[in-house]
Amino acid sequence: MRVRFDEEIAVVKAEASIEIERPQDAVYAFIAEEFARNYPRWSPEVKELRIVSNGPMRVGSIARQVRVDQGRRTESTFKITQMEPRSRLTFQGTSVPFLVDYRFDAASQHTRLTFTFELRRLDLMMRPFEKLIRMAVQDGAERTVRNLKRLIEAECAPPEQQSA
Repeated sequence: MRVRFDEEIAVVKAEASIEIERPQDAVYAFIAEEFARNYPRWSPEVKELRIVSNGPMRVGSIARQVRVDQGRRTESTFKITQMEPRSRLTFQGTSVPFLVDYRFDAASQHTRLTFTFELRRLDLMMRPFEKLIRMAVQDGAERTVRNLKRLIEAECAPPEQQSA
């Protein structure tokens, strides 16, 4: 009998949502259209970010990042796999198997932002720490949406008050 460890892939997934008191257009623009400027601001673990592709962010654009998460330095390259104006932005790791997804849902003059992070493969030597990794990833997802809410509500104009 032959056992293949790579068949039992441990996926670590975290999701967090938050209501942002700004219109969907503003939230999407802050995250997707101004990604290169704002990403290191809402994710302070990002120490370097370089957009490798020329031109505006679009499906197929590639970026490279250096992160320091809980003292561990990692480098990764990722590309945009979905970019639907006002509704979705998805990245997929090309050097490390991960997925990051931002979904934007209109709620009156507010936006419900849902952030999902998936680590698509957990190395065998990291499996004993899987529970701790899951907790850290969930904590990171919740921190991400809180940071985004704080930055967007501080910097983007509030929805115009409708007169009665």
